[in-house]
Amino acid sequence: MGRFKVAGIAVASLSVVTLSACGSGHSTQAAKPGHPGATPSKAAAEATMRKAAVEAAARVKANELGQVPVLMYHRVVKNPPPGDDRSPAQFRAELERLAAEKYVPVTAAEYVTGKIDIPAGTHPVVLTFDDSSPSQLTLDGTGVPLPDTAVGILMDVARKHPGFRPVATFYVIKDLFGKSKTEEQVQVLEWLKDHGFDIGNHTRDHLNLMGKSQEQVAGQIAAGQTLITKLIKTPPVTLALPYGNQPHKKDWALRGSASGVRYDYRGVFLAGYTPAPSPYTKDFDPVGIPRIRSKEKVGDCVKFCSAAWLDWLGTNPNDRYTSDGNAKTVAFPKFKAPFVAASYKSRVLPY
Repeated sequence: MGRFKVAGIAVASLSVVTLSACGSGHSTQAAKPGHPGATPSKAAAEATMRKAAVEAAARVKANELGQVPVLMYHRVVKNPPPGDDRSPAQFRAELERLAAEKYVPVTAAEYVTGKIDIPAGTHPVVLTFDDSSPSQLTLDGTGVPLPDTAVGILMDVARKHPGFRPVATFYVIKDLFGKSKTEEQVQVLEWLKDHGFDIGNHTRDHLNLMGKSQEQVAGQIAAGQTLITKLIKTPPVTLALPYGNQPHKKDWALRGSASGVRYDYRGVFLAGYTPAPSPYTKDFDPVGIPRIRSKEKVGDCVKFCSAAWLDWLGTNPNDRYTSDGNAKTVAFPKFKAPFVAASYKSRVLPY
């Protein structure tokens, strides 16, 4: 709320209202004692349940209006060149850090739709991968991800850290994981879908949409959507803008149509460079959701990439999203109530 400073630079606070989740799967909605039709005994039971939920949220210092890191990855390759690529060792180390610091991955679709179902006291993180590189996912002859691919490493870390969900969002373009045959493209996308991964649109040709006409913008986004739906019949929920550049009118990226294909997304992601607001706050803006580059503290990344932001969130826990373990409530300290988005006020659990 308000503003915060990182390394001496003022940055607008992205504290936001988030929907909490129950890792065990047993969720109870915030009770409303005395609602029409409630018997005295039922109202008393609901009041008792709500009191218990409030106490549980307070114990873990839940803040579902807090900030969420959305991490952006590209290739995962040995000896990565300067830029956005990471080595397998670097990627594994970042995942191990996230697991140790009680982060739980959720998909971009889960994040933008408020379906953040993670255990009490944990924090959501969204892992996103751009450009559908073979280094992100290549399957062997038995359908198992190669061990040094991003998915292979993610699944291995998840096996070692129960509760660290092996899920992520892949923003695909026409170079679908290096596969040229339609059958191979179907195979890899279906594998991702069957294993709980999320597939998003990154446009077909990865063209910079800045300065393009509405017709050109809609044409590229609709073509990217068609690329996906022709292969797996499941429309993407989110879009990541190539190079993070927004079109002349931001809404062109969120909804539109071209060549008889209509798209209507729940969220559009940029390329950097701060944590993102919770989808349950007034600060949440679906047309421009920030992401964080994955990088150690070097160059401009001393302040604005993943290592720096994870450090900042760790030392400022009151600004970080922390779950109460109940996916049907939005829990937070009472003084943060003014920041709750109107659409979630029926689910609030202030304490």
